[in-house]
Amino acid sequence: MRIDSTLDLVADLKSLKYKNAVITTHHKPDGDAMGSSLGLSHILSHLGLNNTVITPTDYAENLIWMPGNEKVIIFENNVQLAEEILQKSDIVFCLDFNQIGRINKLGEKIVSTNLPIVMIDHHQNPEEFYQFAYWNNESSSTCELIFEWASTNFGVEVINSNAANCLYTGLMTDTGNFQYINTSPQSHKVAAELMSLGAKHVSIYETIYHSFTLNRSKLFGYCLYYKLEILEDCKTALIYLNSQELSQFDVVTGDTEGLVNFGLGLKGIVFSVLIIDRTERVKMSFRSKGNFAANLFAAKYFSGGGHINAAGGQSEEPLEDVVSKFKTVIQEYKEELNLIS
Repeated sequence: MRIDSTLDLVADLKSLKYKNAVITTHHKPDGDAMGSSLGLSHILSHLGLNNTVITPTDYAENLIWMPGNEKVIIFENNVQLAEEILQKSDIVFCLDFNQIGRINKLGEKIVSTNLPIVMIDHHQNPEEFYQFAYWNNESSSTCELIFEWASTNFGVEVINSNAANCLYTGLMTDTGNFQYINTSPQSHKVAAELMSLGAKHVSIYETIYHSFTLNRSKLFGYCLYYKLEILEDCKTALIYLNSQELSQFDVVTGDTEGLVNFGLGLKGIVFSVLIIDRTERVKMSFRSKGNFAANLFAAKYFSGGGHINAAGGQSEEPLEDVVSKFKTVIQEYKEELNLIS
């Protein structure tokens, strides 16, 4: 399914109706979130639009290399500055999320400004909080959508090497280095275009996947040896961590990224779950194989959502209760999970 209501927006951008823009993305942004935000920032700058990327929270260290990162404002650390920038802006671009609640208190600030909002995203069931939208839930990533939207409406020349490196990062990470089911022929075409525009695919891969700290490596070893639990009757792998364990390994933002994927690498496992006590709430990551809808499962039981094979959830209940609830409700899907090879 596809939504493109940006015809008037494109005309307004070409006529320089807007002078100042804010670009934002979801809580604890990942590679696609930061890649699309910084990629769009370079594109808007080429179009003559002053812009600032404001993220709700911090993000992983292996993303800070991207061109333009030094100008990013982290809202939770710079509330007053972010508010001042919003007040001087003409338009807001919301990338890689489709519910205004995904950006925490920053969402309240944006809504209160009554500025026109542009949503560019690929997650299912978007809320209608926007005036303009470029949305396709069949796209691999928001970075892929940014490339398509920009190159179609303004020409590929608006995408310089800085933008290309940022957009390639999100395309690569959201497809699992082009291994996930969401990888399409179009994804490979966009990747090739970005490489021709200057994306350094080898160095991007090395920076994203081969720059782990010793603490992160120890955390992964600990989880796989001591914390990995197999629910054989449901073909499910489960890891859960409490706040004390996070402190033990000095876990920082991004350190648990990718941990949930290890479960799916086990023979016979079709559903992998990571549950983490983040103190203020319990966060959950879900990964599945085949047609098991991880996003529907997350939405039904854990106030979550996402993609069919990659989703997230949360709970304000204690960790032990969340784990117990998961082990109970997953039994309802035993037959469905066992049909997947």
